[in-house]
Amino acid sequence: MITAHRRHRRIAVIGAVLAAGALALTACSGTGGGGGSSSGGNFTTLGLTSNTTPNDTLKALSTGTCDAAQKAAPIKTDADDQTQHDQKLQLLAGQNALPSLFVGVGTPALAKQFITGDKLVDISTELKKAGLEDQILPVAASTMQKLYGEKDLYALPNELNIEGIWYNKKIFTDNGIDVPGTWDELTAASDKLLAKGIQPFAGDGKDGWPITRLVGAYIFRDLGPDAMQAVADGKAKLTDADYVKAADEVSKLGKSGAFGAGVASTDYNGATNQFLTGKAAMFYMGSWIVSNFNDKTQNQIGADNIGFMPFPAVSGGKGSIDQTPANVGQPLMMSKAAYNDGSAAWLKCIAQNYGDEVLSKSGVVSGFKLSKDHSDVSALTKGVQDTITNSKSAVLWFEALFSSKATTASQTNGGSLGNGSLSGADFMQQVQTALGQ
Repeated sequence: MITAHRRHRRIAVIGAVLAAGALALTACSGTGGGGGSSSGGNFTTLGLTSNTTPNDTLKALSTGTCDAAQKAAPIKTDADDQTQHDQKLQLLAGQNALPSLFVGVGTPALAKQFITGDKLVDISTELKKAGLEDQILPVAASTMQKLYGEKDLYALPNELNIEGIWYNKKIFTDNGIDVPGTWDELTAASDKLLAKGIQPFAGDGKDGWPITRLVGAYIFRDLGPDAMQAVADGKAKLTDADYVKAADEVSKLGKSGAFGAGVASTDYNGATNQFLTGKAAMFYMGSWIVSNFNDKTQNQIGADNIGFMPFPAVSGGKGSIDQTPANVGQPLMMSKAAYNDGSAAWLKCIAQNYGDEVLSKSGVVSGFKLSKDHSDVSALTKGVQDTITNSKSAVLWFEALFSSKATTASQTNGGSLGNGSLSGADFMQQVQTALGQ
């Protein structure tokens, strides 16, 4: 998986570019027909140069199970640099020339502009027409609904990542630790490991987001799955006592030394190395990390020695342990202006076959229902797939609905929260100020 941890926390520059894009989307809104991207009857796609998996998977399908769709509308792939992607999509949308299918825009706010500007195919409606609405797994649908604030789906979950705590089975067994089911049990396990000179958690404080993910996960378990939407809607503030509590709990964990003395200067690769060399017992991370776990050159503790547990429950909390922290990576969207019979044929084939193809060929877990046997994938990958299949609803990550300014404020201070030098109240105040609410 290509720099997945970077892809899932990318931040688009909104500002003046977004404002200009909004004007273009509104002024040039169209409803169907043949946009410039569908000329010649091709099924055109626009991917990213940094992540070739979607285009590679589609091209493989075109010569296999999607050969009928390929005959109806031959695929023509293209890719651009991620730093220019959103701006290019805004320009094409303003010209009614979006490609048939493309890696979606980088922020929920911009996606909503494309939706309200009538630029995107309503995937839910089209799949329902084809009798294929069950091809998108419930947890994937839930993730996209929360991300874009829409009941209907306007994107395809070509990738789906769940998040939780990976743990070293041997360290747990050797120290008499059962898998924690509650936050109190987790902190007790951390204290027990510290007392024996073992670092409880690997933590990437330099990038910040692996620490702030814990704040968000605690909030969802304590206050319920809609807690961060309430902040986005202005109905609650991060400086409210119930929200500060979550950041305080993470700060206390950091102050105890749970993430190691150098957490503020430890980056993603360093934290991954800590866990895979047995220097830390646990690691909160998304399922994209499985590619590192399956790499024998990196993994010195053994893939069979790694377990996964969901973020624990908070006693008395309104959330549930089966509400899975998830993200859809870089989902695929379809142009309404370019949508025709050929596009419809491709959508049907993608819904039925993309998940199997991308898992078999690239080891990527998607949000599509599977129809084939995949017993040949690694046990860790299968475990992730099983968890995703059995999950019914999702929660987002801490910064998912933030502005770019607030996201930066959060992640910049993640390391200080991770070593306990910043209190939960001060952390939340800084982020709330950046939100400008």
